[in-house]
Amino acid sequence: MQEIQVLLVDDEDDFRITLAKRLKLRKVNVTDVASGNEAIELVKQKSFDVAVVDVKMPGIDGIETLKQLKQIQPAMEIVMLTGHASIESGMEAMKLGAYDYVMKPCDIDELLIKTGDAFQHKLLKEKEKTSGN
Repeated sequence: MQEIQVLLVDDEDDFRITLAKRLKLRKVNVTDVASGNEAIELVKQKSFDVAVVDVKMPGIDGIETLKQLKQIQPAMEIVMLTGHASIESGMEAMKLGAYDYVMKPCDIDELLIKTGDAFQHKLLKEKEKTSGN
């Protein structure tokens, strides 16, 4: 199986670093950044399968980050991290092209399942694209 490339975007250092370590322990190839701007710059240089993006961030928030990441890499799937009892943000993100959302603090297994599902969805879309033309 192809190794999944995950981009983790969250401004809370402790949360992001811990989550990245936990994903790496589960053999996920994860790159973590602390802001939407960093994510956007990185995605211009490197390809990712799935981005996990926090909704609430200073500067460029998760919704704006989602829009820009999708413009740069339309095939990349995005799972939003939403806390602050803001399920509406998760729903709004899905209308804008996010694959799904996870409530913070997130359960690592739930996040792994959703990133895995998002990755499979991306592969399926790519397969349909190549066989449909």
